[in-house]
Amino acid sequence: MGGKDGARSTDLDKANEKEYLELVRAFPLIHIEDDGRLAAAFAVIDSLVEKSDRSVAEDVYLAALTDLVETYENAHIALPPVTGVEALRYLMEENGLTQADLAPLFGAPSIVSEALSGKRRLALTHARRLAAHFGLPVSVFIDA
Repeated sequence: MGGKDGARSTDLDKANEKEYLELVRAFPLIHIEDDGRLAAAFAVIDSLVEKSDRSVAEDVYLAALTDLVETYENAHIALPPVTGVEALRYLMEENGLTQADLAPLFGAPSIVSEALSGKRRLALTHARRLAAHFGLPVSVFIDA
């Protein structure tokens, strides 16, 4: 992440404040009320996330915009429950990973294969390693 980690609006100096306000003018931080506004918000988020070095102003703006998106999604979008293995398959596909790429996290290629085929549950140790690897909460990989 560019800029200072955990930057807040109170951390903005005059130059950053000016840049932040320009971002707000371009796409105001207002309540998201429909899927059209949500899609537009995602477009802005994508453009900022793809930047290799964001400014403090961009980080602060991105944090606020993602909060608005999360609020809308929590109120309007019901996600079906996903198993840890389904989440892992999705993450593998999104990141272009193979079973061999994950073998170091599991200890052996055969364990990855057994977990993905449903012959073996993801152990807590594996869930912790996967969570650390993908930067996600351990709960993503633990079935309820």
